[in-house]
Parts: sequence; structure tokens; C-alpha cells
Amino acid sequence: MNIGVYVCHCGTNIAGVIDVEKVTEYATTLDGVVVARNYKYMCSDPGKDLIRSDIKENNLDRVVVAACSPTMHEKTYRDVMEEMGGNPFLFEMANIREQDSWVHTDKDMATEKAYDLVRMAVAKVRRNEPLERIEIPVTQRALIIGGGVAGMEASLDLAEQGYEVIMVEKEQSIGGHMSQLTKTFPTLDCPMCILAPKMALHEHKNITIYSFSEIEEVSGYVGNFEVSIRKKAKSVIEDLCNGCGLCQEKCPTKVLSVYDGKLGTRKAIYTLFPQAVPRIPVLDRENCLMFTKGTCGVCKKVCPTDAIDYDQQDEIITEKVGAIIVATGYAEYDPTPIEEYGYGRYKNVLTGLQFERLTNASGPTLGVLKRPSDGATPKRFAFIQCVGSRDVNTQEYCSKVCCMYTVKNARLLRDEHPESEVYIFYTDVRSAGKGYEEFYKISQEKGVKFIRGRVSEVVGLPDDNLLLRTEDTLTGDVYEVEVDMAILACALLPAEGSDKLRDILKISEGTDGFFMEAHPKLRPVDTLTDGIYLAGCAQGPRDIADTVVHAKGAASGASVLISHTKMSLDPISAYSDESVCRGCGECKLVCQFGAIEIEPLNGRLIAKVNEVLCKGCGACVGACCNGAMSIRHFKDEQINSMIEAAMEVA
Repeated sequence: MNIGVYVCHCGTNIAGVIDVEKVTEYATTLDGVVVARNYKYMCSDPGKDLIRSDIKENNLDRVVVAACSPTMHEKTYRDVMEEMGGNPFLFEMANIREQDSWVHTDKDMATEKAYDLVRMAVAKVRRNEPLERIEIPVTQRALIIGGGVAGMEASLDLAEQGYEVIMVEKEQSIGGHMSQLTKTFPTLDCPMCILAPKMALHEHKNITIYSFSEIEEVSGYVGNFEVSIRKKAKSVIEDLCNGCGLCQEKCPTKVLSVYDGKLGTRKAIYTLFPQAVPRIPVLDRENCLMFTKGTCGVCKKVCPTDAIDYDQQDEIITEKVGAIIVATGYAEYDPTPIEEYGYGRYKNVLTGLQFERLTNASGPTLGVLKRPSDGATPKRFAFIQCVGSRDVNTQEYCSKVCCMYTVKNARLLRDEHPESEVYIFYTDVRSAGKGYEEFYKISQEKGVKFIRGRVSEVVGLPDDNLLLRTEDTLTGDVYEVEVDMAILACALLPAEGSDKLRDILKISEGTDGFFMEAHPKLRPVDTLTDGIYLAGCAQGPRDIADTVVHAKGAASGASVLISHTKMSLDPISAYSDESVCRGCGECKLVCQFGAIEIEPLNGRLIAKVNEVLCKGCGACVGACCNGAMSIRHFKDEQINSMIEAAMEVA
């Protein structure tokens, strides 16, 4: 057994606190170590060349690198070993940066701790066994969950590479929240002009869209997912419908439109907006007279293609895919609980999205600005920032887009209604994007009045006007401002149904409720479940430009996976000693990845591990009362050897 130990300076990240020369010298005294070296940057090409040279000249069969976290460079050094003909799992990293130099200031004590960490790594590498990677087939298709701008961008990127894409959208049309907007910042482009070319993806030969559908179940593993999709009954036969709109025109029932922020109405059979894709209406059974009272049937009578089917049922469709991209978008915070702002009590207090619909050419007033309370033309506007964001009582995080979309709406008001008074009550103006600061300054030049301070109260007046009370924290002045309308910049929340989807996909969420990436810098679009990626606001609040970039990253990650017909996985997984296992199922209960099943064997029950699903977390080992479960590469004897080494005195 010939072991080589390599200590990294990491510039001064390690060498500034730890005496690297002493650690290198100490490593030569450890059992089995035939060579020990240090270098300024071990992960650089010269550093890796040192290891390659010693493997060849000293017949090294095991290597320890004392450097940073294995998350950063374990794969780097494993690849070096494999390249030189060795087994990559006869390698160990001693983390003397994050676990030592970055958390200590006493050089002598930090150096002593580095001795301990290196000694433990050497003890473990002596016990390591050669392992072989697992090879599995890959289904060269992708599933995109969500049909907003992120889902569309990811779908098109993959489809243009020749891969088949399945898109599932819970609404009846793709387009997402972007389709509700009036203009986009900072260029003031028409959102639908940007979206329309992307929405043409429904004509792409490689893309299948399941609209008005939801994910019911996902089984399998990376490269081999089986997805059950509930295609909800539209009461319209899609193959027969020509999208003429006659059914909507003649339908006698009107209900409030959620898409329009409940500021306008829609029919009981409806499409979301004029450019909807697919242009197939959905019959709202909760409000349709045919379903609530058993009478009417107007839509069926007037349909020229006989496409109305009242008996249509939900359909379960199964698709097999190799990769999944979650692009579920966001939900707007409901500000009703913040009672001091009067949302829900005063008709002229709106959310940002409601205001977007009120000024949109396809909105409830066809773009003509009117007060919801009386239809009068408003002249004075107050925008209130950070509603539900940056608040310990709601969400502590910044929702990232609110400052700029408020500045956009304020600027549009001044452009189109120069006589209007526009106030923005803000905490801080955050304009960290290309062209954003310039956009903000132009709004100031156009007469938008910025007042730094949170509004303490919104009071409704007898004439439906609103009185705002606040303090300018820059001057200390107390203000009372009377306006015709107040618009709340509400927080961005995880999309409705995210909790259910999290459990179906077995992925994690952060403290903010958004889906969590595997690593914020190294794997920003991956999840900890291999083969599942995040795009856009599913991972956290972001603007349109950032969302498109993020979606492209997710599509790139998915294409790397499905571009192969086979893939290999690390074999560090759990396994059960069938002679000891009693099939109690405790291991299955604690497994977050669904990798364990309890199966019969020779008249008794035992635990079986799906090595592909298993992530080697070790939860099952801790839960097993019989000691039947073990983790390859982290067996009891390997861990015990590290503990024993830790107890030794250098």
C-alpha cells in the first residue's frame, strides 16, 4: 500500500493560518505514506501534474489531498487517479480550509488540527476499497413543469437540439405571469411581442404541450423517470375545436376573472387572453349552468364543430423522460393580512399585478385607466414598496423585482398622463441590473416623487380617495398624502402547489419556501435529486432577463444528461446485509429519496436499496436497529478508523 499526501496552500486561504510545511513533514511519518508534498494551488495543472508524476514514479495506489471541501474538488482528484489507471475511490480529501483555516486564527492550534485531519484521512484511505461506477440507460426526452417564460425558454433550447420535450402547464394556456404585464423594464418592450414567438413552440415538432394539466406522480430515477400527468377535463374536444370563440361570445354566465385580478369578468367557458396557446377554451364546471343547474347548453348548441363534451373526464397520461426541469414560477403575496394598508377593504388599493391588468390593452378596461371603485380617471398615485418582503413578520427576503416594476409603472404613468402625481414610498431602491440605474434616474427626471419611508397607514376617505401617513426617514418629516389609488408592490412567493410538487419530486426547499439548488455557485440549476433541474422563479425571485438566463442554464444541464444513451453514477450507496435485516422498515421511513423498499425473501421481509436512487446520506444506517444497513465507502470500519486516528496525539 503506497499512499501519497498532498497539501494545498490555496494561496493564503490555508497557508495564511496553517503551517503547510509542517503538515507536509508530519504526513511523511504516517503509516503507508511514501511521499508528501505541498503546492500553492493543488487543483491547478502543475499541482495535478505532481500527483500524476508520483503515481507513476512511486507506484501510488492511494492518494490524500489536504485542501478545501470535497464539494469543490473531490471529482478533480478522482479524475486524476482514474486517468492514471487507479481506482478513483482510493482517494480521500482532508478539509483543512473550511474546517480549519477559515474558522481559526491561532496558527499553532490550526496546524495541530490539520495534523489530525490529515491523519484521519490517511487512516480512512487505508481502509478504502476499489469501487465500480454504476451504469444505467438514459431516456433521451425531457419534462418541463411550467409554461411561463422559463419553461418556454428551456423547452425551445432542448427542442432545437433535437430532443423531445413534454411540457406540463397547470393553466389552460402557456405564457405565465409575463402574459399579464403591460410593459417590461428597462426597455419598455411589449411582453406579448416577446412572448408570441416563444409561444409558437406549440407548433414545434419536438414539443408536446399538456395544458390544464398537473403532475400526479413521478417514479424512477435519473435518466429513467416515469411521470403520471393528470390532464384535466376541459369539456372541450381539442381535436375538434377550431378556437372560433363563439361559445364564449354566447355563454350567458359571467364570473370574476382571476387572471385579471378579479377586476373584470370572464365567461363560464373561456380562454385566458386573446393570444392564448393552445387556443382551446376551458369550461368552468363550478360556474357553468349545465353543471350547477342542469340547464343551458348554449355553448354546445352554437359550437360549429360539435366540440363541447359535458361528459369528458380527467385523463391520466404516462410519459417516460430522462430529465425534469421545474419552471413553476411564482405567486403574488396576498397583502390582506397587512391590515394597515386596507387591501380588501378599499377598492382603490391594488396589488402590482392588478394594476398591470388595469393598464393592459387586453385587460378588463382595455387599457383605459379607471378607478375600480367608481370608474373615475385617477390623477394621484401612491406606490408602496416591500409589501410582504423584507419584513420579519412576512418574508425576510427581498423579492428583487419590485423596485424596478414599480419604477416602470410610475414612469409609464408620467409618460402617458403627464398631469398625474406619482409617489413611490420605498425602503431602498435596488436597481442592480443592466440599464436599471439609468431607468431609475429617468423616472426621477420625469417627475416621479420618491419618499424614503414605509407607509404606516392607508385610510379610506368618503369620496373613495385614500390618505397615506408616513415619515420621510431622510428628512425626518411626517407626511400625509391624499391619492386616488394606491398600488402595493407585493412579495414574490413560491408558486401555489409547490409543497405538493416538492413531495412528488423528492426535492428540497429553502427557508424561503422556494426550491433549493444543489449548490449556489457550483450547481445553481441542479437539485440534490439527480436529473431534476430548476429554472426561473421556481428557485427564487428573479426578473425576466435573469429568468431566461437561468432557464438556459437548466436546459444546458438537462441536455448534458440526455445527450447520452448511458450514464455512470458513483457507487457510494447503501446496502443491506440480508442475513441480519429483519424488515422492520425503519430505514424506508427515514429515506428522503425513496430508495428503499421492503420486499419478501424466503418467507421473511428484508430491505432492498435502489442504488441509483440512493444518495449515500446514511440516514438509514442510523435508523437501523440491527446494524444491517451500511454505506459503501463509509462502512463502520472506515469511520471507526477515522475516530481512532482522531484520538491519537500527533
